[in-house]
Amino acid sequence: MTLKPFAKPLALSASLALLASAGLATIAGQAQAAGVKVGMITTLSGGGAGLGIDVRDGFMLAIKQSGRDDVEVVIEDDQRKPDVAVQLSDKMIQSDKVDVLTGIIWSNLAMAVVPAAVAQGKFYLSPNAGPSPLAGKGCHANYFNVAWQNDNLHEAAGGYASGAGHKNTFILAPNYPAGTDALAGFKRMYEGELAGEIYTKLGQTDYASEIAQIRASGADSVFFFLPGGMGISFLKQYADSGVGLPVVGPAFSFDQGILQAVGAAALGVKNTSQWNKDLDNAANKAFVDSFQAEYGRLPSLYASQGFDTANLLLSALDKAEVSDADAFRAALEAADFASTRGDFAFASNHHPIQDIYVREVIKEGDVFTNKIIGVALEDRSNAYVDDCSL
Repeated sequence: MTLKPFAKPLALSASLALLASAGLATIAGQAQAAGVKVGMITTLSGGGAGLGIDVRDGFMLAIKQSGRDDVEVVIEDDQRKPDVAVQLSDKMIQSDKVDVLTGIIWSNLAMAVVPAAVAQGKFYLSPNAGPSPLAGKGCHANYFNVAWQNDNLHEAAGGYASGAGHKNTFILAPNYPAGTDALAGFKRMYEGELAGEIYTKLGQTDYASEIAQIRASGADSVFFFLPGGMGISFLKQYADSGVGLPVVGPAFSFDQGILQAVGAAALGVKNTSQWNKDLDNAANKAFVDSFQAEYGRLPSLYASQGFDTANLLLSALDKAEVSDADAFRAALEAADFASTRGDFAFASNHHPIQDIYVREVIKEGDVFTNKIIGVALEDRSNAYVDDCSL
């Protein structure tokens, strides 16, 4: 089925959800010969669906606002399964003949899809997952991460924890590539001791054992990276446990789409992010207002990343055709677009150079949200640039 982008803005999300459940959604303008076909593989069902939906909605909002009719986007649900993501990528490349791929949320899925896709001459623009191998020795000229390298927000959290006087932190994350990057990043900038270090199961919902270990560890603080539903489960159980140690984390467990489910248990928590709705630049203010008008909800970190990814793509299309790979790559490298983050540039390994902020969870009226309270890292690139041959 083919739909004209945003013909009925508020009905589109529901339409896409129905199409995704059937296994296919195609969002298309009237593509021209010199246009571009984008394959979006993202998570639209299950525990991580909120993340993929926000990436999709931010991306499609930018496409709508551009007014272009030469961009076609094919959207599929990866169900957070690597084998499904690989099958979808193969279909998009071989049958749908896409020029560019995007959308993956989870690093294990990115590792399963990206190397093969770029090896076939396709461009991949990541709106989220930034596993360290793809920033280092596994970097590729056609791979661009528009969000962050996985370690970045956790590095900022480690630095913040040290600055806040935490000297014996208990750390935990899921056992998959982004989890190992998270704890590596935290430890890179953290100056204290570790009361304990745990890798949990990806998708885990019961954290009684981990909370018992935290209680018995002698820790003075807790750092955790548990995105999506995992973070909701942990925070609620942690609040109910009465352990009461201060918590530090990355934005992924304290973002807009998650906070309403967590509720008061998150109030006051400090978390790190490269974006927030109160960043004071014109592009961000316009994005927040237009996203809320389009979808009836505040945007999340993931929505901002989807929006920026689409605008990077559009900026490159203004300068070059995707069929001219060298020119198109150079146009992407220029990053000549108005980012919701303000200043934006790529390092030599095609990952962002950007500020990482400290946010605090607050309540505005009936809505739980974040406010920026400081800068944790300025103009941060990533730890793997020197390992990349680009």
